[in-house]
Amino acid sequence: MGKLLSMTDKELLKLYSDYLISAFGQTTATGLSALLDGQVSHDRVQRFLASPKRTSADLWQIVKPHIRSMQRDDGVLILDDSIAEKPSTDENDIICWHYDHTQGRSVKGINFLTALYHVQDISLPVGVTLIAKTETYLDKKDGKTKRRSPVGKNEYFRD
Repeated sequence: MGKLLSMTDKELLKLYSDYLISAFGQTTATGLSALLDGQVSHDRVQRFLASPKRTSADLWQIVKPHIRSMQRDDGVLILDDSIAEKPSTDENDIICWHYDHTQGRSVKGINFLTALYHVQDISLPVGVTLIAKTETYLDKKDGKTKRRSPVGKNEYFRD
């Protein structure tokens, strides 16, 4: 029991990620705590989730040793631009309208960019970025106020 109470943020990140991936229903800090029979309090999970924002650089530091151990000349970097639709959620900087090329129209949701290193039959994430449309502008075509990101997707991918 003591080991879980004194776990590092890196260990808690791994545990919480596994919880999110394996859960069939709603996921909560309280649910994770209950699953672990209270060995990690929901307050500990909440504090972890409220900690400073993690970036692709943080992810890279975690996966770098694994990537280096399997790196080969025939490995490839796969870049993906995806949208998780959230049609019923209130609009904000993250959940907003994005053009979906697969549907040929704009959809409301979360736009995220991912980078995977793939070699043989193994793929590992090496980068992830949420597109935040923090700037507003007036569209000259329809006169409506719209949102845009101050950084373009190509710039994110290059970084």
